[in-house]
Amino acid sequence: MNAVITPVRTEERTKLGIRPGDTVRVHQKVVEKGKTRLQVFEGLVLAVKHGTEAGATFTVRATMSGVGVEKIFPLYSPVIDKIEIVRRSKVRRAKLYFIREKVAREVRRQLRNMRMVKLSTEDFKEEEKLEVSEEGSPVEEVVEATHEESPEVVAESNEGEVTPEEVAAEEVRKEEKEEQA
Repeated sequence: MNAVITPVRTEERTKLGIRPGDTVRVHQKVVEKGKTRLQVFEGLVLAVKHGTEAGATFTVRATMSGVGVEKIFPLYSPVIDKIEIVRRSKVRRAKLYFIREKVAREVRRQLRNMRMVKLSTEDFKEEEKLEVSEEGSPVEEVVEATHEESPEVVAESNEGEVTPEEVAAEEVRKEEKEEQA
């Protein structure tokens, strides 16, 4: 039988035993302008395909600057310098593709919160305009627009104890109910 010569230490990579749910750090060789450097990609293993055979691959997902990035690495690729398992977590699925949607939902919630912050800052600006208009000539159009658009101003004038966070939470609940329907 002929001896197979490869630059990859296949025994080490088979013993590594990468599984879905592992947090992995992959050191990859990148050639730029004639120079070789190591690029590190750390993320969650979503899937391992074809076990430990020659064409085995594993999919790693990471979020970089708020954007989800997935890379599929061949297990025995000579481009990969080193694979480290940072953390092992117990999962009850062979493929963790549902995490893509779960993360997208969390990002949408964060965007909603960002919109709520924007609304609350605009409300403060409108309140300043109202104070200025009370000192000078009255501006009725601005007052009518604030009462129609934002329930915060109406709630504050009626009760006086409702905080902007409570109003934002109510709006988030309303949006979630609309999405479910």
